[in-house]
Amino acid sequence: MSEGSSRNQSLMIAVIAIGFVFAIRLFYLQVIDTSYVDFANANSKKILTIHPNRGLVYDRNNKLIAFNDNFYDLMISYPFNLKNFDTSGFCEILGIPKTDFIKRLKKADKTVYRGSAVFYKNLEQNKYAALQERMYDYERFYIDVKTDRKYKTTAGAHVLGYIGEISKKQLEAQDEENYYSKGDFVGLTGIEKYYEKELRGKKGEEVILVDSRGRQQGNYSKGKYDKQPIAGQKVSTTLDLTLQEYAEKLMQNKMGSVVAIEPSTGEILALISSPSYNPDDLSIRNKRKNYGRLLTDPTKPLFNRAVTAAYPPGSVFKLLNGLIGLEEGVIYPETTYPCYRGFNIGHLHVACHPHPQNLDLRGAVANSCNAYFCNTFREILENPKYKSTREAYTHWKDFMLQFGLASKLGSDINFESKGNIPSPEFYDKMHNGKWGFSRLISLSIGQGEILITPLQMANVISTIANRGYYYTPHCIRMVDDRPAIPKKFKEKHKIKIQRQHFETVVEGMAMTLINGTAARTGIDGIEICGKTGTVQNPHGKNHSVFMCFAPKDNPKIAIACIVENAGYGATWAAPVANLMIEKYIRRDTISSKPEMEKRLFEAYILPKPKPIDTIRIKYIKDSTRKVKNDSAERNRKNKNNPTGNLPLNRDLVLNKDEREENN
Repeated sequence: MSEGSSRNQSLMIAVIAIGFVFAIRLFYLQVIDTSYVDFANANSKKILTIHPNRGLVYDRNNKLIAFNDNFYDLMISYPFNLKNFDTSGFCEILGIPKTDFIKRLKKADKTVYRGSAVFYKNLEQNKYAALQERMYDYERFYIDVKTDRKYKTTAGAHVLGYIGEISKKQLEAQDEENYYSKGDFVGLTGIEKYYEKELRGKKGEEVILVDSRGRQQGNYSKGKYDKQPIAGQKVSTTLDLTLQEYAEKLMQNKMGSVVAIEPSTGEILALISSPSYNPDDLSIRNKRKNYGRLLTDPTKPLFNRAVTAAYPPGSVFKLLNGLIGLEEGVIYPETTYPCYRGFNIGHLHVACHPHPQNLDLRGAVANSCNAYFCNTFREILENPKYKSTREAYTHWKDFMLQFGLASKLGSDINFESKGNIPSPEFYDKMHNGKWGFSRLISLSIGQGEILITPLQMANVISTIANRGYYYTPHCIRMVDDRPAIPKKFKEKHKIKIQRQHFETVVEGMAMTLINGTAARTGIDGIEICGKTGTVQNPHGKNHSVFMCFAPKDNPKIAIACIVENAGYGATWAAPVANLMIEKYIRRDTISSKPEMEKRLFEAYILPKPKPIDTIRIKYIKDSTRKVKNDSAERNRKNKNNPTGNLPLNRDLVLNKDEREENN
């Protein structure tokens, strides 16, 4: 072979080798390594998120409660390439100065998430319309359409809850689905939070073709790769909107709460915490201007008293002591105890109001005899079948736990409080291990260390209405018109007390509305069974308490009501509950007790703002000035001892109530 031929052959091999290397490299770049493809796509396509409509919320009778209304956020794409940008015209449309534009741009630069950031939240309708006509001039900006809540009612705020922007902590804690992005909205309280997954829907995507300068050029591939959003599911609650609105009207200008339950299912018919707020006040667009006001309101309208506040139950607790006494065999329905205006043991005296003498258990329930239930509780704790008071108390507490007390019931209304039934260890510590009935006498009548939430109280009365069982209270009924009650809400919780004992107590409760403590508040034609309570309140006037159910046989509704600082149970709480029963059972008929209804509508039992005591303030100012002068004089006299402690002027030490008053 000639030297030329050899050189040509070597050159050909080199060319083939180089071509082979290029071919392998191209194969790697096009098939295996897609980074360049992704880079190219990123410069030619933009994926816009389409937020779904949130699921609608209805009451048990298919009345619409919550629906949606669109609002618009102006977004900016990263990187912020704003060369040759008409800043003046843009600011004119938004109605902001250039300095504000720069601030927003800097903030957006710090909050970029997944390639974009919010530049202007909640665009006003006129600004949105003006921008729509000129978006082609503002190539790095686009509009994100979101949905806000609107309501058909001003009632039910604490049950419905509200939505808000997802927090950084929530973003980091979300599951592997990774559904949420920065700036998304999520349920924060109430039904909105508990049923977030059902209500939120599924996001859609719109793939937009953009040029090298980021300007939108229309749908990519004629929308072939777009994904339509899927709206959230329709949620039907157990609430009766008519009853909810009526109850809130009865409780207006009062502090307290009402919980109404259907005993046979555990469905919450109404849940009122008063004072409340209009749910529209905490919609996305209104929250900024209202939340601070509601948070600092001294009546605490954001506080859900129905599930979070825990109160001593007062005399309504006597029903449980009566049931346990019967089950333990220490009393019988015919057992009687004398009442000489109260109960006496040693130096202790528990007072009682005037009522007929020689009452049996039914009469003691109807007339709320303190002496009767002090004696009953004494028999429970001194039961000879137990070795000690401590052991008897432990069994007594076990009965309380069966009723769902001292624990969260597990409803779908969040922020439940446990309440309190003290443990034996608590009293061991309090009384150095030496305690008996006399130390716990206040528990006989529902005072002392016992604390119960209104929701727990409503659950107790539902249990009595059912004669010994309950279903966990809940607000969900159907999702997309299909029964969707979680399994745990279908579980029957049975109390280890015989049905016949419940019947005895129920008979006493029926007498309460006939000739007992709530006789004047009953509704003709409806057999209501109830129990009044007046809860001692060291901070002011007593709380008015009432729990009841109706009808006596085959109950349809059970109610617990607390009106704070209102006095006797029969004065305020009983009328509220009984009028609610009439409204629910007789539906849209006019109240049979218009005067009682009017009195409740017009009553004002909220704490009145204290007038400024100008004389007292002047005294405090003058005294403060005197202290300063005295201190200066002491400092002058003790200049050689600058570290010496000055004596305290005790005349100016205010107690807690005085400090709060002055603040």
